[in-house]
Amino acid sequence: MSDAGVSLELENLLDEAHSRSGGLEDLGPGPFLEPLGRLVESLEGEARLNTIGRVIARERILSHTVNRLGYTNDRKQFPDIAAQEIVKPIFIIGLPRTGTTILHDILAQDARSRAPLTWETMFPSPPPETENFETDPRIETCAATFPDIDQMIPGFKAMHPMGATLSQECVTMMGETMCTPLFHNQFRVPAYEDWVDREADWSHVYDFHFQQLQHLQSRHAKDRWVLKTGAHMWGLEHLLATYPDARIVFTHRDPVQSMTSYASLTSLVRSMGSDEVDRFEIAEDWTARLVHVLEHAIRVRSQNEYPDAVFYDMRFTDFVKDQFNVVESIYDAFGLEMTPQAADGMRAFIGDNPQGKHGVHEYSPEQYGVVPETVRSAFRNYIDRFDLTQPDA
Repeated sequence: MSDAGVSLELENLLDEAHSRSGGLEDLGPGPFLEPLGRLVESLEGEARLNTIGRVIARERILSHTVNRLGYTNDRKQFPDIAAQEIVKPIFIIGLPRTGTTILHDILAQDARSRAPLTWETMFPSPPPETENFETDPRIETCAATFPDIDQMIPGFKAMHPMGATLSQECVTMMGETMCTPLFHNQFRVPAYEDWVDREADWSHVYDFHFQQLQHLQSRHAKDRWVLKTGAHMWGLEHLLATYPDARIVFTHRDPVQSMTSYASLTSLVRSMGSDEVDRFEIAEDWTARLVHVLEHAIRVRSQNEYPDAVFYDMRFTDFVKDQFNVVESIYDAFGLEMTPQAADGMRAFIGDNPQGKHGVHEYSPEQYGVVPETVRSAFRNYIDRFDLTQPDA
């Protein structure tokens, strides 16, 4: 297939989404088309996509657009969705590659916790139901969409496990607003990401995020949500305004390790859709961006305008030494009961998922042009504030 046969033209995308959704047209309130237009312009002008990359970009846009149409339509069809209350949700935030994914999965082992799963965020309409939550045919449909990742991106599983029934992070769900740093991780779209970082109104992201949680829990509710993504640093003030009683785990790691690991992951992801991936550019670009959003999140947190919110700071080095001990500390900080059943489930998961289970992805700062002294200088305030001088375990 030639590039000319893979359209990223806005009207073509909207027409196809209309067709795939069974004729739905209402995208709901809030901006969507304007940020979508920014993304398309950046994809065409900056992303250096090969043909496969254009297909991936087109399908990702269509998936998010169809999902938004479905969320909006279901909200009309099932008025009880809008009555759902979200109480004391747990959010895991922090720099990339700081243990957030495995922590999310461990916390999700508590039967009273509700983590969004990949299949239900990929195909959210109609709302998933308790009666067939583990046998819903969408699980198999979702699993079938995953390529042979080992062949397409060797080493990816060692960095980020994938699966239909694994927990999914909010940065993916944010795609339904077309305002998410996910796109600049997957594609080289710096102009779009400049808008995400500096200009976007993130209140709309959390308006829709709230609706998404209402939707997903309306037929399958538990005691609390357990959610995660570093992208919450971009709009932390809006997260706290939307969920004033949020419980937030803020993860911390030596930024040299974090930036190197994230540059490695981003390089792998972008290589699937582009033949021109500059590892040095990726590391330099994302380091500057993450310094900015991290400082933003720390400023928001220091304002102390949300007395009902609770923060817990988790150092990566402590987590690596004893994962369950850190989880117990989180439960204590948030006033949660650790039942014997939850403890057994978490310990079993930890035992079944040792570090390196899916292989070890080795990398070094030099491979990505990461100069430790330069990175630590850029993150100096952060390192000093959270005492991150000790090396990773």
